[in-house]
Amino acid sequence: MPQVSVVIPAYNAITYLPETIKCLAKQTFDDFEVIIVDDGSLDETAQWVSQLQDPRIKLITQVNQGSSGARNTGIKHSQGEFIAFMDADDFWQPTKLEKQVEALQKKPEVALVYTWVAYIDEAGKPTGRIVKHNAEGQVWEKFTERNLIECGSVPMIRRHCFENVGLFDTSIDAAPDWDMWLRLAACYPFAVIKEPLVSYRQHSNNKSKNYPKLLHDFRTIIEKAFQSAPFEVLHLRNRSYGNLNLLIAWKCIQSKDKDYKKADLFRRQALKHDFKIIFSKEYIRLSVAIAIMKRFSPNGYNQFVQLMYALRRRVSSVSQPTNKS
Repeated sequence: MPQVSVVIPAYNAITYLPETIKCLAKQTFDDFEVIIVDDGSLDETAQWVSQLQDPRIKLITQVNQGSSGARNTGIKHSQGEFIAFMDADDFWQPTKLEKQVEALQKKPEVALVYTWVAYIDEAGKPTGRIVKHNAEGQVWEKFTERNLIECGSVPMIRRHCFENVGLFDTSIDAAPDWDMWLRLAACYPFAVIKEPLVSYRQHSNNKSKNYPKLLHDFRTIIEKAFQSAPFEVLHLRNRSYGNLNLLIAWKCIQSKDKDYKKADLFRRQALKHDFKIIFSKEYIRLSVAIAIMKRFSPNGYNQFVQLMYALRRRVSSVSQPTNKS
C-alpha cells in the first residue's frame, strides 16, 4: 500500500496537466500513488493519461460531477494513509510531500497539514506574491473568518478523518474545500509548514461572475459552520459575512471584466456586517485597487499589477541568499 494518495481532479486539463505530472516525478518522497479522475473531459486528457508508463498513476473516468465529485471518487479509490489533493494546473516544490508526511507522523493528533503558497500567472511565471498563514492547532475560529488554505493543491489529510466528517459536499459549487476544512477543523487540530511549497496558477478568465450563486454557496458554508456552534462564538458570524463580501469584491476585480463598481458595492456591504474590517489588510488592499481602477481605468490597473509583480520578483531575487565560494 502506498503511504500517500495524490488525488487530481482533471477536466479539460491537457494544457497544464503534463507540467503538473512532471513536478510529481521530482518529489523527494516517492511512496505515493496518483489517482487522476477525468471528470468528463472533452479534450485529450484521458487519452494522454492512459499512455503514461508510471505504474503509480491510475486513471479513473466518469461523467462530469464537478471538482467535489471528482475528489470524492479519488478518495473512494485511494489506498494511502494520507491523501494529498492537487489541481491539474498547479505545481509542488520537490519536498512538499516529504515535509507534510513528516509533520503528520510527528503529530498524530493532527488531521490536516497545509503550507504557504506562491502565486504564478497563467504562463507559470511567479508573480512575487507569497501567501503566508500561520494558524495551527485548534483553528476553527480562524477558518470561519476566511479560508486560510489558499488553494486545493495545498493540504494533506489523514484518510480516516473523512470517515468521521464525510466527503465533499457536491451541492456546493463555490469553495466546497472551505466547507470541508471547516468540518475537519471542528473535530481536529491542523498544522502548517511555513514554506511556499505550492505554486498556485491564476486564471483571470476562470473567475466566476455569477455573484448571486457565489453568495448563495458561501452563505450555505457559513450557516453550516455555525449551525451547531456554541452560543459564545455566534458573534463571529458577522465577521464571516464581512470577509465573504470582501472576497466577492476581489472576484469582481479579478474577473475578466474588472467590474470595480460592483466590487465597491460588496466592499460597502462588508462594512455593514463588520465595521472593524476597515482596519484589515485585505480591506485596505481592496480599497487601493478600486481607487486605481476609478482613476486610471481597468487597463491602468492591469499595468499597475504587472509593475507590482515585477517589483516583487525583483525584491524576491535580491533577498535570495547567494552561495559563497
